Amino acid sequence: MALDGFKDYFKILCVSRNATDEEIKSAFRKLARKFHPDLHPNDEKAESEFKEINEAYEILSDHEKKKSYEQYLSYWSKDRDEKFRDFYRENNLKHFDEYLNFDEFLSDLLGRFSQVGKEIYSNIASEKNGQSLNLDAEFHLHISFLEALNGTKKNLLVNNERIEVKIPQGIQTGSKIRIKNKGNIQSGKGKRGDLLIEVSVKSHPIWKLKGLDVYADLPISLDELALGANISVPSPKGDKYLSIPAGSLPEQKLRLEEQGLHSLDAKGDLFFILKLKLPENWSDDEVRLLEKLRSVRIDEPRSSWFDLART
Repeated sequence: MALDGFKDYFKILCVSRNATDEEIKSAFRKLARKFHPDLHPNDEKAESEFKEINEAYEILSDHEKKKSYEQYLSYWSKDRDEKFRDFYRENNLKHFDEYLNFDEFLSDLLGRFSQVGKEIYSNIASEKNGQSLNLDAEFHLHISFLEALNGTKKNLLVNNERIEVKIPQGIQTGSKIRIKNKGNIQSGKGKRGDLLIEVSVKSHPIWKLKGLDVYADLPISLDELALGANISVPSPKGDKYLSIPAGSLPEQKLRLEEQGLHSLDAKGDLFFILKLKLPENWSDDEVRLLEKLRSVRIDEPRSSWFDLART
């Protein structure tokens, strides 16, 4: 029976037989995010679900493949009699009774040239007088700021194959990593392209990148600005000590050399921008000290400002 091993791709994507292209795409994206291997490391069940979801989308998102799939299902449907099948054999170019089972039909339909999700896609170019194929595949990889800073390793599922990729430290958004012979495979010839991984670095709530330099706002108290201090601060590479000079001003930048991103031939710095942080509630002692400061203060902060305002 050629329906052996049959997979209902509409059911796998949780869409109706009359679903539009947009509904199919939306359902695929939702399920692909849910079962993506990066979210379920070492989970064989999730990995299997992810493969089926991508297989279903590859068939249903391609009008020709979808048409062949529906014809195959209709041909072997139990409610069709032999007269219908005889008519189909005589008038249809696809001889579905030649397939021993569904897997054989699927293998022929896909041509063993498949893609994994919307994140990986084939770049196929054909010329009018030839068959020039670009078998390279692209994968868009999102990593955290700290992974970009320190480097990391990622296990990716590409064309149903697990690939470990080393992400070098200091990598920035837009950088590409090429993995030889891990791209798409040309059907029937065994030729294989490369895998191009384009990296995007996620934003961080504290650390900001400008080239190889790292910037962060640093909350600082009034007394630390006025009197100076030697304080412990976090950095992307661990805790450091930072010296605040006496008489520092808000928005002043202080630098820790070579504590930013590192590339092969350069090292960035880490910059802290001083931000005055006043307490929401002052203690009685703090208020008394501030009143004492006001009584002995000799500087008039608005003297030059008044002169300019009146000109």
